[in-house]
Amino acid sequence: MDVLISIAPLTDFSHWASGNGLEIVLLLLGAVLLARVTSWVGERITRRIDQQVTDSDALVRSEASKHRHAVAQVLTYVALVVIYTITGVLVLDRLGVPISGLVAPAAVVGVALGFGAQRVVQDVLAGFFVVTERQYGYGDVIKLTLIGGMAPVTGTVEDVTLRVTRVRTVNGEVVITPNGQVGQVTNLSRDWARAVVDVPLAAGTDVAAVSECLTRVGTEAYDAPELHDLLLDAPSVMGVESLEVDQLSIRMVARTLPGKQFDVGRQLRARVAAALRAEGVHLPAGLDTADPSGLS
Repeated sequence: MDVLISIAPLTDFSHWASGNGLEIVLLLLGAVLLARVTSWVGERITRRIDQQVTDSDALVRSEASKHRHAVAQVLTYVALVVIYTITGVLVLDRLGVPISGLVAPAAVVGVALGFGAQRVVQDVLAGFFVVTERQYGYGDVIKLTLIGGMAPVTGTVEDVTLRVTRVRTVNGEVVITPNGQVGQVTNLSRDWARAVVDVPLAAGTDVAAVSECLTRVGTEAYDAPELHDLLLDAPSVMGVESLEVDQLSIRMVARTLPGKQFDVGRQLRARVAAALRAEGVHLPAGLDTADPSGLS
């Protein structure tokens, strides 16, 4: 009799293992395989988008490709969440847990999490609008003004998800910012950018002669092979930007490819300094460059 009692549970377990237990194993294996395939497809899509821009670097890419890159990453993340959620529900059903009985507790837990995770929900909603409105994308140079008085962050976007934005600064630092904490975004690489060079001069300098010299520098820079592909047109002289008692400033601007205003600004400053020195015009101690802007 004891032998029969001990054999019965073993038979029941074997029956369960060959039925629901096997289904659970298959569901878990299928979810893992499907998740790997989804990640692989997402990586292939983003890699193909990156390879489409063969004549430029990560900073210089079309707006459409940057948006497709961000959308592909977000869709991959959402697909993985859906796969694991459905698998979890199916596994609970195979374990005999009444799914319908969990509706009410799940609603209560959902409300509690909603109050406790308001910031997470805010981040996800903000990330959704960032992607759908094409505010910025992978490869953009942006300046993030954060809520709460924290210092602004400027750098190149390396990753955009529904919850966070990852930016690499010029110092190589990686700054991860929740999307809900971003108060304002300044996109420095939308369509085109602008390099602005303010040339300080002594008050008695011949403005007309210096303006002619700067115009010549702009024409030569546009014809130079190392700058021609970065400039959309020849740099122009805007005229006197500021006038003080002992000093004045002449502004020179150049429209560049997105993200290239920093390189162009550095080379223009070197050319301006050399040209004025050759003309016998002595610059003050500092040669200032205004903040580059991607705004029209």
